[in-house]
Amino acid sequence: MSYINSSVKPFNATAYHNGKFVQVSDADLKGKWSVVFFYPADFTFVCPTELGDVADLYPEFQKLGVEVYAVSTDTHFTHKAWHDTSDTIKKIQYPMIGDPTGTITRNFGVMIEEAGLADRGTFVLDPEGKIQIVEINAGGVGRDASELLRKVKAAQYVASHPGEVCPAKWKEGEATLAPSLDLVGKI
Repeated sequence: MSYINSSVKPFNATAYHNGKFVQVSDADLKGKWSVVFFYPADFTFVCPTELGDVADLYPEFQKLGVEVYAVSTDTHFTHKAWHDTSDTIKKIQYPMIGDPTGTITRNFGVMIEEAGLADRGTFVLDPEGKIQIVEINAGGVGRDASELLRKVKAAQYVASHPGEVCPAKWKEGEATLAPSLDLVGKI
């Protein structure tokens, strides 16, 4: 089943965000662009490198009107403890959602059932709460926040420019394509 253009499923959860525990639901993923960034577990190895990378570019996501949500099957209490003890995780200013029941992780299809952990799944949702980008990596392969930022910019561009598409390696300000019969076989 393809997740592209599917709507986010209902959920309610508690997140650690800016020194507080806050409630987050599927409704929070609507009305603006969102990135839902699943990772296997707190206090691990590749995960903090990814979360720190996203934290470094978080102001750029915010400039685009994008909220980032990190999700693991840890609790919000564990997120706070990790935040309090890791210099890398202390940089995080986006919500870290606890999903100890695995509801959100299963909703997005990234639960590793035998381990009770999430795959490295990245989902970009448009303001309607529809998934526009999906990326799932093997556990040992970390993601690149700058590439995620590029993809978000491309998705936003395509959404606001009907009839245009972004070619491979497209960067903001570069030429796009307008699919037409004239282009068939000429690219």
